Amino acid sequence: MSNPIRRYLNTTPILGKAVFVDPTAVVLGDVVMGDDCSVWPLTVIRADMHRIRIGERCSIQDGSVLHITHAGPYNPDGFPLIIGDDVTVGHKAMLHGCTIGNEVLIGMDTMVMDGAVVESQVVLGAGSLVPPGKVLESGYLYVGRPAKRTRPLNDKEFSYFKYTAANYVKLKNLHIEENYE
Repeated sequence: MSNPIRRYLNTTPILGKAVFVDPTAVVLGDVVMGDDCSVWPLTVIRADMHRIRIGERCSIQDGSVLHITHAGPYNPDGFPLIIGDDVTVGHKAMLHGCTIGNEVLIGMDTMVMDGAVVESQVVLGAGSLVPPGKVLESGYLYVGRPAKRTRPLNDKEFSYFKYTAANYVKLKNLHIEENYE
């Protein structure tokens, strides 16, 4: 099986301690990932023309695509992809050149586009679309295509961010013990 961690243009991804990357995933280029993260099957994290930074205890679930926006004549600075700590990215999500705060839950099949900002402590419902440049304010549930603020989060939802991040840390530790090499 080929190595899922791939060097590109003399830049090799840097992974924190106890990171799990499934053998079917690809992590390529200028990627820095914090401790206790997990990258699940068939996920692509491709930083070939800009940087991707992922905080600690993040779970990037099956089939997700994380990419950047390159610098060019239409976008002089481009957009890196920045993800905070304790972020759970649901299956088949697409994050492209955006910024995600801390303690965020991104639902399955959600798309967050170039220059969008999802502030800390946000729940983004499954199938949502965050258009380019939109800012989602902290403390709310957003759903829809395009994503709209629907209601404030409750105490149970605020506590869920840390719970789900810790749960995926436990799960990835079990997968590390399986030693898929």
